[in-house]
Amino acid sequence: MADRARKHTSYLSQKRERHKSLRIVLVLLAFFLVYNIITTFFFSVWVLRNDTMLPGLHAGDRFLVASSVLPGFVAQIRQAEAGYKRGSIVVIDTSRAEKRSWVLIIADNIVRFFTAQQISLFTADEHLHIKRLVALPGDEIYMRNFVLRVRPAGDQFVLTEFELSDRPYYPNIPQVPALWDESLPFSGNMDITVLGPGECFVISDDRGSTGDSRTWGPVSLKTIIGRPVFRIWPLARIGRP
Repeated sequence: MADRARKHTSYLSQKRERHKSLRIVLVLLAFFLVYNIITTFFFSVWVLRNDTMLPGLHAGDRFLVASSVLPGFVAQIRQAEAGYKRGSIVVIDTSRAEKRSWVLIIADNIVRFFTAQQISLFTADEHLHIKRLVALPGDEIYMRNFVLRVRPAGDQFVLTEFELSDRPYYPNIPQVPALWDESLPFSGNMDITVLGPGECFVISDDRGSTGDSRTWGPVSLKTIIGRPVFRIWPLARIGRP
């Protein structure tokens, strides 16, 4: 009888442990799903890891980023273009042009979830960028002295990038050597370019920095994955970027 009671107690204890482990797994899975739904369709937190957006944005600044997935989906249903505005700051993912395995994407989401975004299976610094959106599909653009001039699609007049922006911003204009030829990279001048359907032009606020549409060429609107709407760190610069 004593042996039978011990076996029964041991079985119940093992059953409770299995149920406890299952509950932990289900809770973690629920958190993982909720986290991915929120960060994919609504908001996520991003860290700027370089100084290409000086003087307004600094390396180490953290932003609450509104996802572009839902606005893009709604615009697609309405057969209209997503409501991007010239002069706004956007997060772009240049790797969207690459074909990646869904297995790797899911595995990367799991790794980032359990490491608080510190580790990724992909080299995020190479394809995730925060830039200034200055021109949209059909726009005609050119650059003089590091300032972009834009003739919006369907308009007759050419305006500076600042005149087309809802909010003021002040790019960092580098000093170019007097004998610097206009044909050399980053001379501050650029010939006229007309953006094709679905294309946009993004640029760094620090105009002496590399890595934007001046070197990549126009990028697809589909590479825009979000828009920083609020700077949450550091506290001294908290607010709308």
